[in-house]
Amino acid sequence: MEQKKSPKADLENKRNMFFLFGLVMALGVTLLAFEWTTKPTKAGSLGEIQSMVVEEEFIPVTREPEIKPPPPPPPPKVVEILNIVDDDVEIKDELEIEDSEADDETIIDVAPVIETIEEEEEEAPEIFTIVEEPAEFPGGIKALYNFISKSVKYPVIAQENGIEGTVFVKFVVDEQGNASSAEVLRGVDASLDSEALRVINSLPRFKPGKQRGRPVKVYYHARINFQLQ
Repeated sequence: MEQKKSPKADLENKRNMFFLFGLVMALGVTLLAFEWTTKPTKAGSLGEIQSMVVEEEFIPVTREPEIKPPPPPPPPKVVEILNIVDDDVEIKDELEIEDSEADDETIIDVAPVIETIEEEEEEAPEIFTIVEEPAEFPGGIKALYNFISKSVKYPVIAQENGIEGTVFVKFVVDEQGNASSAEVLRGVDASLDSEALRVINSLPRFKPGKQRGRPVKVYYHARINFQLQ
């Protein structure tokens, strides 16, 4: 015999409603859990702080008594003893005073006065910048720079570092035509400057400069160009 259920007793019809009701209840409980707050209880007493009076200990300051040096002894008293003698008594070691007056026969020894003649200091010869006849290198300026270009040895350290430039040099051509007292007016590098001075000091003799027909010292300027190829 087939059993039949009443439509009112069939719970399948209300399944969706119960499911939605359960979701709403779960969501409400979740929101209530997030919003739930508790008031913090008041903290009780943390105890009392008792202040203790600490007696400060005073350390007495002791100072060693000053030892004064003994006073210096009093200076000895000088007692003058006067010997009183009669006029008739002969006194030994009596001071004799001779007559120091000079007359015509008195010879007076006088030490000779030696006069020293001060040697006059020789004045250093003047070095001219401009003269009537300037100093000249044998063959002229072109020969001078040809000699310099052949004599220059490019320093290795300057080549490795790629250093190049022009060194300006000043030197003196003396009365005999020798080049001396070379100095760098404007340098480039220590190695290039040193090589420039070496070449100038090795220059052959110039034709010396002349002022009023006589040879004189003259300043001479030159430039040495260092260029890598």
